[in-house]
Amino acid sequence: MVRVAYAILGSRAEAEDVVADCWTRLVEADAREPIRDLAGWLTVAVARAATDVLRSARVRREEYVGPWLPEPFVGERAARADPAADPADRVTLDETVSYALVVVLESLSPAERTAWVLHDVFGMAFAEVAAVVGRSPAAVRQLASRARTHLAAQPARFEVDRRAHEAVLGRFLAAAAGGDLAALLETLDPDVVLTSDGGGVVSAARRPVLGADRVGRFLLGLVAKYGDRVDVEIVDANGAPAIALREDGVVTSLLVLTVEGERATRVDILRAPAKLAVVDLLRVDVTTDHG
Repeated sequence: MVRVAYAILGSRAEAEDVVADCWTRLVEADAREPIRDLAGWLTVAVARAATDVLRSARVRREEYVGPWLPEPFVGERAARADPAADPADRVTLDETVSYALVVVLESLSPAERTAWVLHDVFGMAFAEVAAVVGRSPAAVRQLASRARTHLAAQPARFEVDRRAHEAVLGRFLAAAAGGDLAALLETLDPDVVLTSDGGGVVSAARRPVLGADRVGRFLLGLVAKYGDRVDVEIVDANGAPAIALREDGVVTSLLVLTVEGERATRVDILRAPAKLAVVDLLRVDVTTDHG
């Protein structure tokens, strides 16, 4: 249920709040009259509540100071670590709800996003989705189709081989730590975009940084400024390795790369303390050469 809400909202904290509220309502409703399909009832309730929250959140995000980035779903290690886990669950977490996808979903309307997530990701029938978004099944089919067309037009792949991702991340870290601009540029797509989300609370770039040379120099500037003050950890973010930076034991930045081929097409830096505070950071077993 948290995954359903997160895919719609792009915020783990808000997703968990929605699920907690719906769980309370489920218990109360079941006490009045036993619910036969608990999972179905809860999925519809969670999706409807998440969509309502998303509509109101869009207004707040428009007033956000600087770029707004979704929260990565950090710390989900169980499905990958357990070889007996259902493969369908691993696909849902590691691929379908990748961070790159959550970022792109922000460009959809709340109705389009909900229709696509519920039908294409979680397999709900259009009639059920219609009850969630308050449209006819035919209208919901069109919403999902528009969303599908928009997502298909995006240049970045949403499903990336983990080993390829790890390789790019390892080279990226080694080049940045060594202050090697040429090597760093080899890990960046020529049209790479760097977005930094500080929420107006901590220092961050107020506008996206565009192009490999500018992004590379921007990153090396950060290394020169903060390199001696931070500890680097590799964590799982939406099923792929990402970079967490700690200062005095506190996570102050989370870098998520979107990888296509052998290069990063996006570098997203989460710095807003409120977003980092709700992330349960876990170490993952990723072999890198940066030490």
